[in-house]
Amino acid sequence: MTNNGHKQQHEHNRFTQAPMLVYWEVTRACDLACRHCRAEAQPHHHPLELSTAEGLHMLDQLRAFGDPPPHIVFTGGDPLKRDDLFIWIERAVELGFLIAITPSGTPLLTQDIVQRFKDAGAWMMSMSLDGSTVEKHDAIRQVPGTYDRTIQGIRWAKAAGLPLQINTLVCAETYDDVPAVGRVLADLGVERWSLFFLVQTGRGAVLGDITPQQSEEMLNWLYDYSKVAPFVIKTTEAHHYRRIAVERAREEGDKSKLSSLSRGFGVRDGSGVMFISHIGEIYPAGFLPIAVDNVRKANPVDVYRNNPLFRSLRDADQYKGKCGVCEYRHICGGSRARAYAATGDPLESDPLCLYQPRFVAAQNSGR
Repeated sequence: MTNNGHKQQHEHNRFTQAPMLVYWEVTRACDLACRHCRAEAQPHHHPLELSTAEGLHMLDQLRAFGDPPPHIVFTGGDPLKRDDLFIWIERAVELGFLIAITPSGTPLLTQDIVQRFKDAGAWMMSMSLDGSTVEKHDAIRQVPGTYDRTIQGIRWAKAAGLPLQINTLVCAETYDDVPAVGRVLADLGVERWSLFFLVQTGRGAVLGDITPQQSEEMLNWLYDYSKVAPFVIKTTEAHHYRRIAVERAREEGDKSKLSSLSRGFGVRDGSGVMFISHIGEIYPAGFLPIAVDNVRKANPVDVYRNNPLFRSLRDADQYKGKCGVCEYRHICGGSRARAYAATGDPLESDPLCLYQPRFVAAQNSGR
């Protein structure tokens, strides 16, 4: 087997036993009404949310993934709507997990709470900024004042020494404003910027998609901006950024850029990612709404390793259409969530990627 063959086989197998990230939606309760909310969050708790004891038991089960343990992201809804949130955070840290927390920009987030996150051992805090101005951000979040609260939360985290990831939605409504958001974040001194490319699921179905050409232009801009940005840039549900970055880095002979990208190679819905809902449902990802089991009756470690859907999602050779023959399928793989939203089949091609694989291009040229 060639070196490239060994590398592809490694990428194919690296997440068979454990994910890199476990997203735990501790509640869907939230005081915001964001237009793109995957969770379709509500003001009140669901009566079947996991209990404190059930959450602790699940954390113990997740530790069986072994070393290094996956990172756990406490998300929602708004995690601060759970009175037992810090009990779970402290237990996760005690078990050796790196944990991140994603509070909403509401009055529940205070300077004391941010300091408690830091003191409890949180590795990172994540917040969302979807516009470069009050008007643009609050129009997405649907509650006046969320821009100001988010900026204040960022400043509190900086004061506490708690690293920050800021999430920004990329859709038709936000597309032109994304570079301006980047400039705001550069001034604020955040550590990571994650751009979430819209998947039309949950309330996100009311927003507009960008075109494949716009996606390509945005991802090339991100690559250029990543050279000068004072923070790390990553994308969610835009896995073809890896293809663009690899091609550009190779053209430029930038080996350090290729090395920094490689950690995320192969990570996608169900491959390196697992999502657990507020009522214990187990999904391949938060944007891929196919529940395969529930932690109340199944061990999440066994589900991740052995469930047929998870296994299929980890095998890029099972993908269909151009994703199935693309030479970048093992490091990219496309958005399985977007494929499902568009076609009802999570193994189909990602419609946001305009790239024509060499095999497809050769076929087309021979006609």
